[in-house]
Amino acid sequence: MTITFILLLVLLAVYLFLQDARFGKAPTGERLALIQKSPNYKNGKFENEHFTPDLTEGYTMTGVLFEFLFKKKEHRIPADLIPSIKTDLINLPTDKDILVWFGHSSYFIQIEGKRILVDPVFSGNASPIAGTTKAFKGTDIYTVDDLPEIDYLLITHDHYDHLDYKTILKLKTKTKQIVCGLGVGSHFEFWGFSSDSIIEKDWYEKIELDANITLYTAPTRHFSGRAFKRCNTLWLSFILQTPTYKMYLGGDSGYDTHFAAIGEKYGPFDLALVDNGQYDIKWKYIHNLPENVIQAAKDLKTKRLFPVHSSKFPLANHAWDEPLKRVTQLNQNETNPIPLITPMIGELVELKNEEQEFRQWWKNVK
Repeated sequence: MTITFILLLVLLAVYLFLQDARFGKAPTGERLALIQKSPNYKNGKFENEHFTPDLTEGYTMTGVLFEFLFKKKEHRIPADLIPSIKTDLINLPTDKDILVWFGHSSYFIQIEGKRILVDPVFSGNASPIAGTTKAFKGTDIYTVDDLPEIDYLLITHDHYDHLDYKTILKLKTKTKQIVCGLGVGSHFEFWGFSSDSIIEKDWYEKIELDANITLYTAPTRHFSGRAFKRCNTLWLSFILQTPTYKMYLGGDSGYDTHFAAIGEKYGPFDLALVDNGQYDIKWKYIHNLPENVIQAAKDLKTKRLFPVHSSKFPLANHAWDEPLKRVTQLNQNETNPIPLITPMIGELVELKNEEQEFRQWWKNVK
């Protein structure tokens, strides 16, 4: 009787916890009806273009959890502060075309006089449970207060390390327009954003943001979900195009044929931001390994490559600096290396300066 009572209390506690606003709201009503018409929505959920298992063949979730809990590798978390630069974004001249990276997959773009923010996470945590996936020391020097008014907030998918509840709430008064995948707008409406400010799109759709800025949506190979329900919202990447510049803004993805398809349809690119970090051979279908990143860059036909999704959170069982080390070495081994963009957090990346060089800052961090 006592064990049953305790079990019921635990289940009740979990249920009440999952009602918290941070989990957002699953799509319903007209939004769900629209989702169900998508060619990418099958069997009650969104699916990738090709079959995508959660784990690589030969591995089990039990084994993955055991390794993560009891066989953690050294240097998953840096002992030193991550170096960074505090750029004054609010007073940045609007005629400067730049990018500023905040670590992981969060970054700010200013181009054609417009200000764009992608997957911002400024709460210091990449989990719905406070303190469980904390940002590395030195990586959280920016807050929402440091940002100017945002013309377009782009969200690649609704995982906590890309769609951060606390950050989004603080952005409410600064954000003019939100662009996200089908279903993700349900979270924003639940959090008090106007439906008029939300643009939800399927893969391979076009959005004229401005007379000089066109946005296209494209696939990635990943999944979505904020509670126990998975794949009820769509994950995507973006192509941002102006009259003189073209960028690939990649979301989380495992390697697949979509990179080559995007390269053929929208390339070549001046710059591509590609998922490189929080990977493991055990889940290679949903996150690129470093060698996949190099191949993806070739497929995309990009002039320069910015490997992201690293250097802020310990979400995988590799050393914190391994993603940058490996992708840099692999690229150097290429017959024709692709110029890598590897700024420190907060460092100005001059989008149209192809001669700009970046030092391997991680070599000086223990």
